[in-house]
Amino acid sequence: MTEEIKFEEFRKIARLNRPCVITEKIDGTNAQVYIADDFTTVLFGSRTRWLNEKEDNHGFYAWANAHREDLLKLGPGRHYGEWWGQGIQRKYGMKTKQFSLFNTNKWNLETLPTNIGVVPVLYQGPFSTDAVTKAIDVLRSGGSFAAPGFMDPEGIVVYHVHANQYFKVTLKDDEIPKSLGKRDTNPT
Repeated sequence: MTEEIKFEEFRKIARLNRPCVITEKIDGTNAQVYIADDFTTVLFGSRTRWLNEKEDNHGFYAWANAHREDLLKLGPGRHYGEWWGQGIQRKYGMKTKQFSLFNTNKWNLETLPTNIGVVPVLYQGPFSTDAVTKAIDVLRSGGSFAAPGFMDPEGIVVYHVHANQYFKVTLKDDEIPKSLGKRDTNPT
């Protein structure tokens, strides 16, 4: 009987009290750039699919093609980020769109090619619920760091380094599952 059932090992449990990075969660659309090791293949995608001229995602494919040389400076690998601004989700009061990379440990504004940003870091250090609460309070009272002066930021992303896992907290309706939308979750 044991030969027929594949054994599945229980994965190691990450320790909670380890480093984390808390960034602003920008309300746009997920985007990615894939660059092959030999630079011969370059692909642009959304969170769920590869993009092309006919199936773009809020103009990311067109923008990425226009900025291909800058994007190649990121080097081989998968580069995930948020495509946000004019005409996307909250719009942030912007007249243009911006591509902001998620990997804050790899990139900073001084090392990035022109036209590419990085999501704002609000906290970096040991994980604590106090750090999460403080980051939310800072956004709630001071507005967006990604778009200064914009007073309706979406929330934060907590990247737990040891677990290699992202968690999000939104400023509004965080307790309501996205699948339920903003409906009353406790009808009477």
